[in-house]
Order: sequence, then structure tokens, then C-alpha cells
Amino acid sequence: MRKLLAFAALSIILVSCENQEAPAAVENTEPTIIGSSISDDGKSSPLVAGDTALEQIWLDYIIAHNDRNLENIAAINAEGWEGYTPDGGVIKGTEAHMELLKNWFDTGNPKWQVKWMITNSGNNEEGVMTHWLTTGNDLTDVDEEGNETLEHHVHDIEFAGDKIKRINVYSRMKTAEDTDGAETE
Repeated sequence: MRKLLAFAALSIILVSCENQEAPAAVENTEPTIIGSSISDDGKSSPLVAGDTALEQIWLDYIIAHNDRNLENIAAINAEGWEGYTPDGGVIKGTEAHMELLKNWFDTGNPKWQVKWMITNSGNNEEGVMTHWLTTGNDLTDVDEEGNETLEHHVHDIEFAGDKIKRINVYSRMKTAEDTDGAETE
């Protein structure tokens, strides 16, 4: 009887220790909604997490700018490239962009440093999926007297495939707090 009880107890222990297969995890293939886009007529559509591969295109673009490599910059620009500057200026086309940069490189010493990047995608008003990268960048340059300047920029970049189609630039100058060592974004 003792052997029978021991055998029963051992059987119960073995059965309770048997690996139970966990249900298979279900992979979510739905895009992650990270915000909303509001059209001119007030309609909201979701913004989803974008393709982080766009970040490398931007980093390559910044390296080309810092190296003053107009050929590489032009190669990354999409056909119909547009740029919108913080002062309200509009640059249309790669040729105009290269002329502006050549003049700037000849008279200044601009250098960009990327601080952060966020990608997103969403449907435009025509229902076409557009892909964007928003970046925070510091721009150092020299003024007319040869003094170094610092501006904090946010670039909103629209992509057409692996090319840059449009750049909106927003800017603020360095503040006294920036000089005092306060952390900036």
C-alpha cells in the first residue's frame, strides 16, 4: 500500500510538472498610431510611426552639408525639391538650393549637429500616404563680424521614396539660458 501511495504521489508530481505549452503570441501587424493630422477643413486622420530608415538619409544629408558636398546634397534631393526657411523664404528646385548653399558656404561656416529625430507617416488630404521625419538640429555659423552663432532648428522633412522632397525649417536663436549651461531641446 505504501508503494501504491508513493507511486500515485510521484505520478501526480510528474503530471503537474509537465510543460504546458503557452499559447502562441499574436503579432500585431497594425501600425502604431502616434498622433493625428488635422486637415484645413478640420478632419482628423491618424499619424502612425514611420520608417526609421529615413533617419539615415537625413544623417547622410547633414554629413553632405557639413562636408560642403553639393553633389551629394543634390543627389538626395527629390525632383521638385522645396525648402521653406524660418524667415518666410521659399527655395524651389535643386538648382536654386545649390546656388543658395554655395553662396552660404562661400561666406559663412555653417555646421549642423543632429540632436533628435522622429518619423511618422499619414494620409494627406488626397488620401495619399506621406512620410515625414522631424528633427532637432543645432546650427553653428559665423556672423558678419566673424563671431560664432548658434541656432536651434526643427526641420520637418517630407520624403518621396528615399529622396527629400520638402523641408520646412523652424528656428530660434541661442538664449542666455543656453549660454549658462541650461539643457536645451
